[in-house]
Amino acid sequence: MKNNFKLVATAAAGLESLTAKELRDLGIEVTLDDRSRVLFSGDKTTIATANLWLRTADRVKIIVGEFPAKTFDELFEGVYALEWEDLLPFGAKFPIAKAKAVKSDLHNEPSIQAITKKAVAKKLQEHYHRPENVPIPETGALFSIEVALHKNVATIMVDTTGESLFKRGYRVDKGGAPIKENMAAAIIMLTNWRANMTRPFVDPTCGSGTFCIEAALIGMNIAPGFNRDFAFEAWPWFESEIFEKVCEQAESQANYDAVLDISGFDVDGRMIKIAQENALEIGLDGIVSFKQMRLQDFHTEKLDGVLVSNPPYGERLGDEAAAFQLYQEMGETFKPLETWSKYILTSDLAFEAHYGSKATKKRKLYNGRLRTDLYQYFGKRIK
Repeated sequence: MKNNFKLVATAAAGLESLTAKELRDLGIEVTLDDRSRVLFSGDKTTIATANLWLRTADRVKIIVGEFPAKTFDELFEGVYALEWEDLLPFGAKFPIAKAKAVKSDLHNEPSIQAITKKAVAKKLQEHYHRPENVPIPETGALFSIEVALHKNVATIMVDTTGESLFKRGYRVDKGGAPIKENMAAAIIMLTNWRANMTRPFVDPTCGSGTFCIEAALIGMNIAPGFNRDFAFEAWPWFESEIFEKVCEQAESQANYDAVLDISGFDVDGRMIKIAQENALEIGLDGIVSFKQMRLQDFHTEKLDGVLVSNPPYGERLGDEAAAFQLYQEMGETFKPLETWSKYILTSDLAFEAHYGSKATKKRKLYNGRLRTDLYQYFGKRIK
């Protein structure tokens, strides 16, 4: 079994550079290609490390191979030629979970999936000496295969992650329309709180507590994947000792004694209860403070803090006028916080007009398929 893999970490549009930086911080060499793919290579330890530690990515995938494919025959032959016997043990489940075609002659995605499945099955039948009319059993570990066609070049991948990396395993409940955990972590990484994590951190519209919990995990250097399982753990050829060692190293690097000042507020008492339960589930009870409070009642004498908010926008409130009123109240409430930096995520293009001032900077991000903007207001420096 080989132990050197070409890998790709997928991330939401606009976050690829953050994912690349995370990998570099882990000591992994990274390339961003002209399609903004975050490419790297490594062994089984690299696969385990990337899955355990990446905060901003969606998945880590093995690139099994890449080849030109303008026709279904070329696709079949290209897939068949790959060394599937090195990845898929006898009895493995190998669904073609996803096919995507962009600017390619082949564009019928169900047909792409069917041809790929047929090619992999034929290769395994021959390798494991099974008659053509006897299907390969699929009763073992899951190896989820994906096909991406871009400008007539096929990339064949196997997902090492399982459920998306945003699923940290701490959500007891989520309430309505929560921000994904990896998006929340990415936004925190875009703030200036990362430079000094002893500064106050506040989410005045905290909902189920995602921003506050992710900030605490970052502040204490806790690996985001420590509370969940990954697909590669079930693979027969992936030694459990490798992942155990990576987890032990992560545990030794966590700073459970870090002094943090992280608070979340929400007008909805039910959401505060959910936030508290989520924090308790991941072991942050007492580290993060949650309290029911109207946004308009927020005030503080603390200086040089960081405020992050994903306020309910028009479609989430069900009332555009109510959203605009909330933005106005945010502007009025936050105005006295001159030394605080504020980061507000919303899809409403009219946000600045209702908030009452133009952002210092604005960054386009995608929350799922929804285009949003991160409005950044930098606080005055304390002399």
